[in-house]
Amino acid sequence: MRVRVLGCSGAIAKGCRTTSFLVDRDVLVDAGTGVGDLTLEEMVGIEHVLLTHSHLDHIAALPLMIDSIASQLTRPVCVHALPGTISAIKAHVFNNVIWPDFSRIPTPEKPFITLHEIQVGQVLEIGGKRIEVLPAVHTVPAVGYAISARGGNWVFTGDTERNPAFWRRLNAMKVAALVIETAFSNREKDLARRSLHLSPLALAEELDCIEKGKSFPIFITHTKPTETDLIMAEIQRFDQTQPFGADVSHDIRYLRAGQEFEL
Repeated sequence: MRVRVLGCSGAIAKGCRTTSFLVDRDVLVDAGTGVGDLTLEEMVGIEHVLLTHSHLDHIAALPLMIDSIASQLTRPVCVHALPGTISAIKAHVFNNVIWPDFSRIPTPEKPFITLHEIQVGQVLEIGGKRIEVLPAVHTVPAVGYAISARGGNWVFTGDTERNPAFWRRLNAMKVAALVIETAFSNREKDLARRSLHLSPLALAEELDCIEKGKSFPIFITHTKPTETDLIMAEIQRFDQTQPFGADVSHDIRYLRAGQEFEL
């Protein structure tokens, strides 16, 4: 299984794309602005979209992508999300005001997209991949995902704050890589808490939930472009990032668009 990072920034700027991951060629996890770097051929190959939540930085490219490939679709693109997320995108995106309702055109019987409700704890079997829906704690209904492969699970927290249920589940599985958000620096820790995101101080507490003896690479995602360097410096103060030093507790790395995971 291959996971390709299309976007992993908390906002946009030159070289910064918002959250989206392409799994093999057929599954898209979130549909942020990073989707815009795919070719039309690559977009046509996407059969399933897994949304973590309804915020714009995670769904912005979905209506535009479908519009780009609609004439080439031979079957609907299946969009999987929590009921609250589906309600939000139907009410505020695919509403024939902001964007056409692709779940009903060109006809209700043969639409461009189909919407499929998921629940925390559910396991999806998609394209030969086992995908578990994980809990997240955010300002809107939200989830993370664990996608299993021979080398273990690629785990994505989605947008979240402190999340005990997530760590209980993670500690019960074999993890090949963890992608975890840290959206704000410590100077914005109060804003992070109110908006239910992590700061480095909160991240340190969360990583303490990993069972002793478990070791896997941890990739930091969703940093605000203006604070990325500060966030990574603050993380390094509590837990040295690569290159390794004497005080390393975790293998922490910065996620970058264009990276690929082979699992």
